[in-house]
Amino acid sequence: MDISVTSTEVKQKAHSLGFHKVGIAAVDVDHNDSAEQNLKAWLGLGYQAEMDWMANPRRLDIRACMPKVKSVISVALNYYTPQQRPESPEYGKISRYGWGRDYHKVMHKKLKELTFWLQAQAEEIQVRYYADTGPVQDKVWAQRSGIGWIAKNGNVITREYGSWVFLGEVLTNLALTPDTPHTSHCGSCTRCIQACPTGAITKPFVVDANRCIAYHTIENRAENLPESIKPHLEGWVAGCDICQDVCPWNQRFAKETDVVEFQPYPWNVAPRLTELATISDQEWNRRFPASALRRIKPNMLRRNAQANIDASQKSVD
Repeated sequence: MDISVTSTEVKQKAHSLGFHKVGIAAVDVDHNDSAEQNLKAWLGLGYQAEMDWMANPRRLDIRACMPKVKSVISVALNYYTPQQRPESPEYGKISRYGWGRDYHKVMHKKLKELTFWLQAQAEEIQVRYYADTGPVQDKVWAQRSGIGWIAKNGNVITREYGSWVFLGEVLTNLALTPDTPHTSHCGSCTRCIQACPTGAITKPFVVDANRCIAYHTIENRAENLPESIKPHLEGWVAGCDICQDVCPWNQRFAKETDVVEFQPYPWNVAPRLTELATISDQEWNRRFPASALRRIKPNMLRRNAQANIDASQKSVD
């Protein structure tokens, strides 16, 4: 396919749409071997917990998502805002990713514009986009496209923004000039591993969702949280940023986003645990409009808040 769309033009368009980082990776026959083996090993250990979608066989080979894919355009949006949570135990903690507008909506709008632009260049161009919405190993492709590297806590770290980034991909049948894969810069640092109160990072680059606070507060649909998790919640009711907060790259290079939609709704920075523990379904619906936190249903939010209150009372007793 001889189409005069260059990697430079693609990147310029992505930046003009507001993406903070963009990189390109080539899809070749042997490139997925290591990622495929790592994923299979992780699944074999049962570290996906109840996230059955992680075992979708299409995740093992990106060609299952687009048979003729030749390039993956990876993009990243910085979502960091400088507000700080109060330290008082009366307040619940919500992960920064959920403070503002649902990132899926923001990312999808920009990705859709990028795909429309690509399709307009020639009828033969095929495109498909994802933003945490399909069986694509977005972190793997982000590293291969040079956006950042997969850190010991499983997040992608960028030099410019730390790990406070949302990731997205555009798959295309265009053979674009690829970027150099990013090298790792975690070095000998183990702060994230040491800081995790539940030992969820079982070894560098391997996270066990069964022990992860973020998993249990967002994905665990059970009536009660595991007894092994409850005492270690440390106030978290929606996600967990502990491993990101202690990361030197985040402490040194985090910078405020220019995406207005990611500015936090005030009530998400310092919610009171007592209010969340008794929040009604109607109030939940009013309080979390167009929010990624809607994945955490009202009964789950009440459960998470009450578990924190109970743990706090036990520590006092």
